[in-house]
Amino acid sequence: MSVTSRYRDAWEGFWREASDEPGSVLWDAEPSLTSALHVALFEPLLADPGLPMIDLGCGNGTQTRFLAARFPRVLGADLSAAAVEHARRADPAGQARYRELDATDKAAAEALHAELGDANVYMRGVLHQSDPDDRQPLIDALAALVGSRGRAFLVDPSEAAGAALRGLAQSPDGPPAKLAPIFRHGIAPGEVADTAVPAFLAAAGLTVLASGDLPLATTEHAADGSLIELPSRWLVAAAA
Repeated sequence: MSVTSRYRDAWEGFWREASDEPGSVLWDAEPSLTSALHVALFEPLLADPGLPMIDLGCGNGTQTRFLAARFPRVLGADLSAAAVEHARRADPAGQARYRELDATDKAAAEALHAELGDANVYMRGVLHQSDPDDRQPLIDALAALVGSRGRAFLVDPSEAAGAALRGLAQSPDGPPAKLAPIFRHGIAPGEVADTAVPAFLAAAGLTVLASGDLPLATTEHAADGSLIELPSRWLVAAAA
């Protein structure tokens, strides 16, 4: 199974329109507020830190470059060719490698696994942006990339984030500037039940090693000038 052309086109349109300026995209928060906190959670649970690290849904590569400073072999992968081009432009030194990947296509994930072997996978905010029918295939592909020795770190807005996002979208002044393009391109964030994620993982043959709550930083500001954070859940998973 792979994503629909509508969904792919939506992401292409979003990333073609997006600026190269750091922080111009809603989720393009500084690594110190995002991946640095996440690495502290999942690094102690890695069976082999030397395995390739895949930033799945890398977008413009901000977090990929941080991961490349911590791990020896890092690959940023994204559905959108335009996103991959953003990531390459932002990484002239070639700290990481980048490629297009439909992460709902298990065959494509299996082909990448055949190339790289087992991998550790970092996936931030991807599941809730996927169409409902694509969520289990996405986790199935994730399991194919992890193999028997890798670990997967997932973090996504929790159910409680839905109310916060709706409140922002329904503001009398309209959605904030960095949220508006997401809706305009038809990729509005969806809600994923907190209990659904462990079920997706179990169906893919993965078991949860650790989990918890951690606010997910955005680059949008509240009226008082503070950065908006969304309630989120994180999990580390491995082959059962």
